Amino acid sequence: MISLALLRRFLRCRKGVSALEFALVAPIMLLTITGIIDLMLVMFVTALMEGGLRDASRLGRTGFQPAGTTREQAILDKIADATIGLVDINQAQVTTLMYEDFGSIGQPEEYTDTNGNSQYDAGEPWIDTNPNGVWDEDQGAAGIGSSSTVVLYKVRYNWRLLTPLLPAILPNGYDFPIEVSLAVRNEPWSAPPPPLPGP
Repeated sequence: MISLALLRRFLRCRKGVSALEFALVAPIMLLTITGIIDLMLVMFVTALMEGGLRDASRLGRTGFQPAGTTREQAILDKIADATIGLVDINQAQVTTLMYEDFGSIGQPEEYTDTNGNSQYDAGEPWIDTNPNGVWDEDQGAAGIGSSSTVVLYKVRYNWRLLTPLLPAILPNGYDFPIEVSLAVRNEPWSAPPPPLPGP
């Protein structure tokens, strides 16, 4: 049995208090620091994706056809180059949708609400704006467009988080979805500019 004097002596002892305090505080500090690094990386990658999308849309709206590749591949290459290897372009979802004007972006295809419930129901007549044979909540048609077409560029990428702090409260766990978009109108051209000669 431990004597009362020995217990008092143990409680008064201050040796190792700093190590004990560090052991209690260090995990919280490390989690906080890695959480801050995670958020900084998400913001950095988002900025890179936005810059890449801006460069890609600039290339796409000119109608320029690079030698030895398609316009679509040149756009993907621009985004991949701008993200300096942090975004795997093969894992990213890159979409381009064409519209008649900027006001049409994100708008559903027009339909006649025959039963008056303010939503489209199967069988109701609609205008197939993006000729795909089905009614869509977004009337954009896939593609990078021709002369004077409005094009919406979108890139979505699941960024892998480092710390377990954020995944515990996020619905997708360690995969943090980053999505950027940009709408532009293609320049008017009568025919795409000729490709530059290869090396």
